[in-house]
Amino acid sequence: MRFSSLGALPPGVRVYAVGDIHGRADLLADIVDRIESDIRRRPIERAIEVYLGDYIDRGPDSKGVIDQLAVRMVRHGAVCLRGNHESVFEGFLADPNILPHWIQLGGLQTLASYGLSSRSSDIGAAIALQRSLRMALPRTHQLFLQCLQNTFFCGDFLFVHAGIRPGVPFNEQNPHDLIWIREDFLSSEQQHGKIVVHGHTPVPHPDIRHNRINIDTGAWRSGVLTCVAIEASSVLVL
Repeated sequence: MRFSSLGALPPGVRVYAVGDIHGRADLLADIVDRIESDIRRRPIERAIEVYLGDYIDRGPDSKGVIDQLAVRMVRHGAVCLRGNHESVFEGFLADPNILPHWIQLGGLQTLASYGLSSRSSDIGAAIALQRSLRMALPRTHQLFLQCLQNTFFCGDFLFVHAGIRPGVPFNEQNPHDLIWIREDFLSSEQQHGKIVVHGHTPVPHPDIRHNRINIDTGAWRSGVLTCVAIEASSVLVL
C-alpha cells in the first residue's frame, strides 16, 4: 500500500519507521526480515531504520525486543527513540516508588522476560525488585537505554514517539510531551513545519494525514506491527 506525502526526504535516502512493539519480539524479527528483503529488492544509497519507542511492557518478550534492537543499533546505525514505557522503565531503575505505576502499564510482563516477578508493590519489595532488575539487566541493555533519543529529523519529517505540542518551536518542546502527548496533538489540523511520524496512540491501520502519520497499530494485542518505508514523497506500508 503506497501513499503520497506533503513532505519529502533528501535524494538517495529511505527511512524505515517502525511503530510500537511492546514485547512482540516475534513481530519485530519479521519486520527486520521485511526491511532487509526490501533493501535487497530496491537498493538505496542510505537506508535508515527508525524505531518509534515503546519496545517493552504488555507483550511477552521485552528482553528479546531489546536484544534485537541493540544489534540493529550497533550494526546498522538504527535510530531508537524513547517511548513513555521506556521512560517509566528508566524511572523504576532510579526510583523503586514508581513500581505501582509501571505495573499498571504492563511492567510485570517486562519483569517476567528478565526472569523476575513481583507479588507485592510495597516499598521493601520494590527496592528488592529494583536491585534484582539492575543485576539482571545486561550491560548491552543499559547502554541501549542510554542511547535512546527523543526526536529524529530527516528532510521534511520529524520522527517522535507520541507527538509534539502544536505551536511550540521544535527546540522548545517539552520532553514529557514528546513521549506522552495525545489529544492536543492528535486533534490539531495545523501544519507543524514537518510531517510528524509517531506512534503511542493505537489505530486499526496506519493513519496518514496532511500533517502527521500514526503507525502504532497495537502490535501487542492485534498481532500487526507496522513499518512504513518513506522515500522522496512516497510512503509505502511494508
